[in-house]
Amino acid sequence: MQSLSEKQNCEDGSRHDRPDLSMPVQYLKGVGPARAEIFARLGVRTVGHLLEYYPRDWMFMPRAVKINQMRPNETAAVIGLIESTDYQSYRRQPFFEAKISDETGICRIVWFHGGYLRDQLRPGQIIMVSGRAGLYKRQLQMTNPKFVVLDEYHPKSPEYFSGGVYPAAARLSSSQIKRIIRPVLDNLDELVQEFYDKAFRKKTSLISRRDAFAWIHLPPDEKRLAQAKRRLKYDELFLMQLGLALRRFRMKHFSAARPCVCTDEVDSRIRKRFPFLLTEDQNECIGEIAADMGRSEPMNRLLQGDVGSGKTVVALYATLLAVANKGQAAIMAPTEILAGQHFLSIERYLKGSNVRRVLITGGLTGRKRAELLEEIKGGGIDIVVGTVALLQGDVEFQNLGLVVVDEQHKFGVEQRAQLRKQSTPHCLVMTATPIPRTLAMTAFGDLDVSVIKHSPPGRGAIITRWVERSDRAKAYEFIRDRLKAKKQAYFVYPRITGVEQDADVKAATDEWKNLSQNIFPEFKVELLHGRMPSAKKQAVMSEFRKGKIDVLVSTVVVEVGVDVPNATVMVIEGADRFGLAQLHQLRGRIGRGEAKSYCLLLAETDSEIARSRLEMMTRSSDGFEIAEHDLRLRGPGELFSTRQHGLPDLKIANIVDDFDLLAMARRNAFELVGSDPMLTSAEHANIRRALLDKFGDSLGLADVA
Repeated sequence: MQSLSEKQNCEDGSRHDRPDLSMPVQYLKGVGPARAEIFARLGVRTVGHLLEYYPRDWMFMPRAVKINQMRPNETAAVIGLIESTDYQSYRRQPFFEAKISDETGICRIVWFHGGYLRDQLRPGQIIMVSGRAGLYKRQLQMTNPKFVVLDEYHPKSPEYFSGGVYPAAARLSSSQIKRIIRPVLDNLDELVQEFYDKAFRKKTSLISRRDAFAWIHLPPDEKRLAQAKRRLKYDELFLMQLGLALRRFRMKHFSAARPCVCTDEVDSRIRKRFPFLLTEDQNECIGEIAADMGRSEPMNRLLQGDVGSGKTVVALYATLLAVANKGQAAIMAPTEILAGQHFLSIERYLKGSNVRRVLITGGLTGRKRAELLEEIKGGGIDIVVGTVALLQGDVEFQNLGLVVVDEQHKFGVEQRAQLRKQSTPHCLVMTATPIPRTLAMTAFGDLDVSVIKHSPPGRGAIITRWVERSDRAKAYEFIRDRLKAKKQAYFVYPRITGVEQDADVKAATDEWKNLSQNIFPEFKVELLHGRMPSAKKQAVMSEFRKGKIDVLVSTVVVEVGVDVPNATVMVIEGADRFGLAQLHQLRGRIGRGEAKSYCLLLAETDSEIARSRLEMMTRSSDGFEIAEHDLRLRGPGELFSTRQHGLPDLKIANIVDDFDLLAMARRNAFELVGSDPMLTSAEHANIRRALLDKFGDSLGLADVA
């Protein structure tokens, strides 16, 4: 077999004199242009990508025996002909059965819930199975064994099948991928560069990076597989944390912001704007923010707090601190409704103030927009509130001192960076989506964190109930009683309009007609969704705030920022189709006043995950507990995209399951940046190269000699 290190003549005429992680997989033995395209769809374009295309499972095949040599309670591998198959779906625990034979006997194989095997295993095939043998009605049986379907090209040796089982494609099987990867492993000494010295590896119990790649693809045993996983997981997490540490270092040391000093007089003037005493949590967060803004290093702080905890007041304090220091402030929200809500809050608190403020949305056009932009550019406006429209190139500030970004997980790193295109203002990002500590250390790991743990006093309790179909009529009567008591209600639906292919999912436009004409004809029922014209959306919300609309039928457009204290009922239709974080956000739209509120989750589902979500909602109102549960159910990728935050995707590590490794990696990464901020030391050259490969030049390493 030709080694990668031998000279290869490529189809494009180029020559590869030695192994190279950047070499296209097309030029590996057994690949070629057609398979290279399939690999590309799997995210594998280079030799480096191939090494990081980790198996989804591993097989440790024991010695092969004949069927009559199998013994109960012993693990063995046998090769046999499939005589018959049968899927018994009607059983309480459905199972797929295959009977295999060799020249010495017959063995029954059972896979519980194995309906997926009906298209894979058929009579006449030769199959190798590996597992623990048992007896069922005095007959030999294996239960849920691992298996490989053999063909004339496969050697009939169990050892050949030991090792990784790879995520495959329609025209690229796991065994084909394995045959392509194995020759690459012969060149690991040249391909893989070590990151850490022996003393560090001994201290942290990490094997060498070279051994880790060898054993992840072809582990001699389960112990060394575990060691390989641990090393590669650590490396992934370490590089991620190192990127965050460098990003944070550059922000703090390579750019300067204008200090915003908070004197006793400024503090007193700002607090007079709030007709209530701030909570202990709010005061603590304000203290942290004021300390940051008083420095020339730009603040980069995350303010997180549960729905209704009073984050807006803290953000407004920071905004007024910037204005008091002759600076401008920009407040950016992900939707026009939320931007409008922020602007209304500011108007309420700043009534009679000399602070000049304006709302800019996508609907603002023509001469009025041009005049406002000139005022902002000339410093005539102190506070600018808007949506992503603030990111447009024609919005310029004279002296931008603070940027506040609400629901910041809905914006990517690059979008937030655009707000800093003219200067380096202080930056406060806030979210009502509670962030588990694992995500706080990854997707938000370059930010300092302030937390508002408790809601202000005077908020009514929220009672949450899961309502199934049999109780729907009772629920409508209960809501009718609340409406008669002059309270208001939200009805939230997963879709704007219905879809024929999924008729079971109720849609807002259809149900608005049903609710207004058939269920609550005596009340004013209005519709709100994201496709409506901006002016219409604002008019509907204004009428709802004034109490002129009894029932607001909507989509998740009301998820954040809508504050109507008189709305005490939240009905979420198809609640099983929402994630926990979103359900919790929607529930946060009620309970804004002193009256008791009610959240009704309407759902019919057999899904264990969906039922787990609904049960969690009925028993907990703690946003952080709910977020942790959601993270375990759905995984970090669905809650917050790593790509959105400019972080590399994790191929083997899991920030939930590998939290201890994550904590160690974070500690070590920040220590390294503290001692060698730009990784210019020769001993860190390999780490620096790996970071450039992962992050490109976003960390500013490429221009450092």
